[in-house]
Amino acid sequence: MSLSALIDRRLILRLGAVAGLGAAVMPRLAWAVGQPAALPKVSALVDRWTGTGKFPGMVASVGMAGREASFVARGAQGFDDGTPMGPDSLFRIYSMTKPITGIMAMQLVEEGRLSLDQPLADVLPAWRTMQVQDRYDGALDRLHPAPRPITMRHLVTHTSGIGYSIVQTGPIRDAYVRQGLVPGRISRIEVPGLTYGPTVRGLDHFADRLATLPLVADPGTRWSYSMGLDVMGRVIEVVTGKSFDAYLAEALFGPAGMASTTFTVPRAQARRLTTNYGALGGVLVPIDPPESSVYLDPPAFPFGGSGLVSTPRDYDRFLRLLAQGGVIDGRRVLSQRAVALGTSNLLPDGVDRSHMIGGPAAFGAGGRIGLGAEAGVFGWSGAAGTVGMVDMNHAIRSQLFVQFMPSDATPLLPEFQTALKADVMALLEKPA
Repeated sequence: MSLSALIDRRLILRLGAVAGLGAAVMPRLAWAVGQPAALPKVSALVDRWTGTGKFPGMVASVGMAGREASFVARGAQGFDDGTPMGPDSLFRIYSMTKPITGIMAMQLVEEGRLSLDQPLADVLPAWRTMQVQDRYDGALDRLHPAPRPITMRHLVTHTSGIGYSIVQTGPIRDAYVRQGLVPGRISRIEVPGLTYGPTVRGLDHFADRLATLPLVADPGTRWSYSMGLDVMGRVIEVVTGKSFDAYLAEALFGPAGMASTTFTVPRAQARRLTTNYGALGGVLVPIDPPESSVYLDPPAFPFGGSGLVSTPRDYDRFLRLLAQGGVIDGRRVLSQRAVALGTSNLLPDGVDRSHMIGGPAAFGAGGRIGLGAEAGVFGWSGAAGTVGMVDMNHAIRSQLFVQFMPSDATPLLPEFQTALKADVMALLEKPA
């Protein structure tokens, strides 16, 4: 079986529902974290999936407001790398970058520097007059004028009508690739189904060039996974007068103590970078080893939708910041209103949610929000097997970090959801 057949770009998008805790978790939860024994089901799952013929290593965590997380780490950073896997190992988090970009956009909304329903063209004039394909992924010469402008709300909720080079098919996808509108990177080698050629350099050039191509749907009408958060990165640059990566470092990563979250891995820290694997016929093939990783070089531009490398400890601090309403270690980093806004349902009224990854749900600033028993659970997954979420109703957060593509090549993530819920319910029954 060919690598392209196994690592199909469409498979990358079937990330599964967020492994939320929802209404099952009550504030009276007795917390016994700090030792893996507090999380026996999660620990057993990590043990079961780590070792010869499985994954070289992985990290899981659970935490609650005001407390450090409990981390369960097993194995090594690669089959040929004896470095122990741990909370400070570096992982490619891919689309888990999107909630970070979305939440920082909401901070600018609360500061009065952006408005949620402000037209994108107010900041990026190239987007003022847009054309839309008459048929989703149809011909490039059968178009109609966009009936309404793209707004900031549309960008952060994937309802802008902007397409995605890893989602679209046909002429529009070919046009994206031909013009270098591929905001992400996988490997230095060409991997069929995962890599699509060089990316245009410069976030400004990316945003302007993307504006010359038609939308795949009318703005505000359909949830369609998109490059909207990458465009939001350019919006943030223009509004703040700083490069997107510099703004994130100054406004979030520094104040929140996320010192290991970057778009480029310093070569001196390459030893902390895990190996990324492609699943090939039940075998994991290294596609981005740390010593020659594509992440050792600066990206074409800082990808607001997929570009960050982080650690389980760092990303837990981001989730903890959300769970605690913008405060961490006694320091306010984000406004409480920005956090509340970004983790609330921001979808336009009447939008078609039938194509939403994980099934119809609510959606906030770059992350899915559960419904029903999972109401209030905000988070998103990454294409290489990472997932992070926070139950905003009960201030509990959880994560799983591993590195393989596509992330649904195994039942690991659904099994993690089951194990996580079992451990939380057991903790719930312990005396306070």
